[in-house]
Amino acid sequence: MTQHSPLIIDVAGTTLSADDRRRLAHPLVGGVILFARNWQHRLQLLELTAAIKAVRDDLLICVDHEGGRVQRFRTDGFTHLPPMRALGELWMDDGQGSKQREGSGALRAMDAATAAGYVLASELRACGVDFSFTPVLDLDWGPSTVIGDRAFHGDPRVVAMLSRALMHGLLQAGMANCGKHFPGHGHVAADSHTEVPVDRRSLAAILKDDAAPYAWLSSVLTSVMPAHVIYPKVDSRPAGFSSKWLQDILRTRLLFDGAIFSDDLSMEGARRLDGQLVGYTDAAVAALQAGCDLVLLCNQSLGEGRAVDELIDGLAAAGAAGRWQPGQASEARRVALLPETLPQPWDELMVQPAYMHALDLLP
Repeated sequence: MTQHSPLIIDVAGTTLSADDRRRLAHPLVGGVILFARNWQHRLQLLELTAAIKAVRDDLLICVDHEGGRVQRFRTDGFTHLPPMRALGELWMDDGQGSKQREGSGALRAMDAATAAGYVLASELRACGVDFSFTPVLDLDWGPSTVIGDRAFHGDPRVVAMLSRALMHGLLQAGMANCGKHFPGHGHVAADSHTEVPVDRRSLAAILKDDAAPYAWLSSVLTSVMPAHVIYPKVDSRPAGFSSKWLQDILRTRLLFDGAIFSDDLSMEGARRLDGQLVGYTDAAVAALQAGCDLVLLCNQSLGEGRAVDELIDGLAAAGAAGRWQPGQASEARRVALLPETLPQPWDELMVQPAYMHALDLLP
């Protein structure tokens, strides 16, 4: 059977338990996502990430670390990064009346976005984290509270330019990127963590606005996370479970060839298919069948972690029964997200001129 490790799971605490190690060693597991509960201080985080790599050095260590209200590590030297809306506001600032802010707001915003990406990635990598699910490419339409100030701007052109600049900063620190939430979550008010949002616009309208950054950035995006949103004029299933969205539109029409992550399968919007709430295994199989390379299950290792074991065992059984086919291309996309360079140690990073300059550029 072709090796394919599609599962990204979580761990319960600040150190690895025997159950954590057993799960991480399973060949179907390809990575781990960390949360604030896994954090005490930098040395502890470095020890945790080293312990994860000691189980398997090919595991992808991930985190949601965008800036603003979505930043898992906030103390012990980590920079408090601004929400991405601050970069969009800087774009709109013409700098009149201030010598310190002279020049094009757009150019200053792009410089600040690159700085934010570099600071974000270099600090995470110094603590052993490989990858952050950023940037948010959703448009700021206004009604979405779950997106809100996580979005750069309401104009897809501004979103594309600022996210490209931020991704350049990530790349400078040796980190891949993840555009989310395809084709766009910003137009709906419902929160897919607890509901199933529905966006009733036409495909043409979505491609013209929300999905436009994905087309413009297809050559530089290394991964994408689809939205747990239903777009009924395109498909009756949420985008993350839709081959129309993932294969026909994202892969074929928009020419994206990087990794596709499902969003968290523990979310309400992630497991409601065709009007029914399905189990974790059925949701994972549906995502993989639709075109996802990797699937996330978060916040399920607490207690006895039965949901994580259920998913690992269920996906193994589904593969043996032929319900999904492990993919060599999918595994190659996962491995491609791992950093190819060594991280800079924290103490050296703190006095590095490029890092210090980047801090000065943050809004």
